[in-house]
Amino acid sequence: MDLETPWLGLRLAHPVVASASPLSRTLDGIRRLEDGGVSAIVLHSLFEEEILHDNEATLHLSSAGSESHPESLGYFPAVGREPTGPDRYLELVRRAREAVAVPIVASLNGVTETGWTDFAKLLEEAGANALELNLFHLPVAAGWRGRAVEDRCEHVVRAVAKSVSIPVNVKLSPYFSAIGEMAERLVAAGARGLALFNRFYQPDFDLEKLEVERSLELSKPWEMRLPLLWIAVLHGRIGASLAGTSGVESRDEVVKYLLAGADVVMTTSALLRNGPAHARALVDGLRDWLEARGCRSVDDVRGSMSQRKVANPEAFERGNYLHILQEYRSPYQL
Repeated sequence: MDLETPWLGLRLAHPVVASASPLSRTLDGIRRLEDGGVSAIVLHSLFEEEILHDNEATLHLSSAGSESHPESLGYFPAVGREPTGPDRYLELVRRAREAVAVPIVASLNGVTETGWTDFAKLLEEAGANALELNLFHLPVAAGWRGRAVEDRCEHVVRAVAKSVSIPVNVKLSPYFSAIGEMAERLVAAGARGLALFNRFYQPDFDLEKLEVERSLELSKPWEMRLPLLWIAVLHGRIGASLAGTSGVESRDEVVKYLLAGADVVMTTSALLRNGPAHARALVDGLRDWLEARGCRSVDDVRGSMSQRKVANPEAFERGNYLHILQEYRSPYQL
């Protein structure tokens, strides 16, 4: 059985990839993910704020005392030897490339160009096989226009893609008004792949303390419905790799994403719940499913249920929504 799959111009042993998570924060965790059976590892995200904070701290130190005396222009205070967040991240990339055989994908989380292009080059120099841009922007101000948000994201992708030679994968938000057009714009800007979708962490309210509460809920299988839809729609229509992410718990979700047209299937929640070794169970389950149907490779099924290939393409469109509502029956209906 040939499970080898293409992704971002790379050749992976199989489609199951570890997406960004706390498991990839340390070299030990990265080794455990490889031992668990993943074919590639996306490192935990480095946030734009960390890069900006590091730049501002360096500027502050280098200018400290510069106005106190003319001779002080040549004075620079000693900077501590403890590496900053960005430095630690670069070191993790270097050590990970030496420690494991699977591709290492660095991850940047932000929405402006500031600090990204220079740091993207450093990540490439550190040995990252690819770079994931996790575009996370909440336009909460009433003055933000939808087109301005789209233009901003496109500009970031174009700037970063031009600054490096390694492939750039964009983790895309599901909240654009026209996903298809946005996907085409990002690919034209230089994205070699799209991950559908970025799962935003949203606040809750603590009713006892009356405070905004930050909480993390691991994804559930039902959350794959939206990315499954858009992967099926985009498959064969854009010149980039597609990655399914969110809701992957068992081999069933892996198979469904591949049927829709995904090149790889990313998982975090299942590995956090069940441990890194769960990746091997996902791969074995995929192999068993393919063998039971007489398939010789993943390519035999990839995209076979995309919108372009199913017998009823309207199943992905508005008409199907109408049929679902008409056919639903509640036990409380008269």
